[in-house]
Order: sequence, then C-alpha cells, then structure tokens
Amino acid sequence: MKNDATHYGLIGKSLQHSFSKKFFDEKFKNECIAAIYHNFELSSLKEFPGFLKKHPEIKGLNVTIPYKTEIIPYLDGLSETAKEIGAVNVIEFSNNKLIGHNTDAFGFQQAIKPFLRNIHERALILGTGGASKAVAYVLNNLGIDVAYLSRDPQGGNAFSYDEANEYMVKAFKLVINCTPLGTFPNVDELPNYPVELVGEDHFVIDLIYNPNQTLLLKLAADKKADTMNGLSMLKHQAIKAWEIWNS
Repeated sequence: MKNDATHYGLIGKSLQHSFSKKFFDEKFKNECIAAIYHNFELSSLKEFPGFLKKHPEIKGLNVTIPYKTEIIPYLDGLSETAKEIGAVNVIEFSNNKLIGHNTDAFGFQQAIKPFLRNIHERALILGTGGASKAVAYVLNNLGIDVAYLSRDPQGGNAFSYDEANEYMVKAFKLVINCTPLGTFPNVDELPNYPVELVGEDHFVIDLIYNPNQTLLLKLAADKKADTMNGLSMLKHQAIKAWEIWNS
C-alpha cells in the first residue's frame, strides 16, 4: 500500500461487484485526492480485530452485507442515528476509537423524497436485515406505516411470504426490496412477493443496483408501477460517509 495516501475501505463477505470501490476510485481520481479505497472480504467478523492490527493505515470503513448489525459489538460507540436504527454501514476512526454511523438512512431518504405521493401512506418492506432497519427508520420518521415480509416474521407487523396476497398488495402501495435476491449473477431470482398484482399506483423500490433493473423491477414496470433501483441511495450514502470521515 502507498504510504503517502490516505486509505479507506469496505468490509463484507462477497465484494466482487461492490459499488463503493468504483465510486470512491472515481471520486479520488476526478478530485485529485491522494487516497486509496480497498475491498476487504472477511469470512467472519471474528477476523475483524486481527484485520485492524494488520491495517493500521485505514482511516475509515464502509460495512456491507452481512455485517451491518454484527459489527456493533466490535465498536466503541454509535451515532444517535445508528443507535436508533440498530445497524451500521460506516465506521469513523476518531481518537483511537471506532464510531459506528448509519448513512443508509440519509441516502434512502434523499433518493425517495422527490417521488413519494400521498397514496404511499403504507410501506411493505421485503426482508428484515440491516438495510431494512434504515429503510424503516426513514419511513417511520416520514409518518408512513411499515410492515414486513420475512422468512422468519417477528412481531405483529411482520408476515411470512406465504401470507402475501391481493389484499396486502392493494393495501401497501410502497414496496421496498431489502433482500439480496436478484443481485448479479443471480438475476433470475426475486422475493416471493406477488408483483404481478401491482398497478400504476405502486412505487416499487429495489435496493439492488446490479443489475440496473432487477427481475422484480422489470415485472413491476410491466404493470405500470413506478420503480427505482438502489443506485441513487448508494451515491447519497457514500457522499455522507466521506463527510463523516473528513469532519
């Protein structure tokens, strides 16, 4: 590694198609910033303490699937937003302490706010992982009622995928896929949600950005629903992460 550059990176399990490295590589090049961004694949977070000792040059990290909640016990503190959400996607290195932040919420809100309509008063979130926590946090703050479809539903507002029916589709005009189903190269996959029942009043969002249009979004668009992938959210959250690292 170049000693004259500032080093940042992303930790996760499978990072071959990561957005973050390409985004920051281009940012550093275009803005003539003396920094390098690395992908660090960890098979388990048990490797994290050893990873930090091995890479003392790192000045900031992003965190992605599946470690957004698992990383919390390894940190020295959390921002108020990360604490409320219960998930972290940015680590700030500050005074020899690791502080967890969540910029997913900021990115999601910035991405969706120009497109929300009055009819989007109820949202159905597909999945209950770290990304879904940030999405729910934003929606709750906007006064939008939230329910979940999950393989392992917990609580009164969570349902199994087998329970998804026409009534549920009509009741929830805002749908957000927070699962990895449909991510390249598994582009033929999609959550077990009856997308064929959506219509032109629906707004279907998929946090996946590779491919640009997942099978879920294609089928929703075929039914005249508004659709959005996760690229705008990622750009907004990455810019916010950069601000945190350089505050």
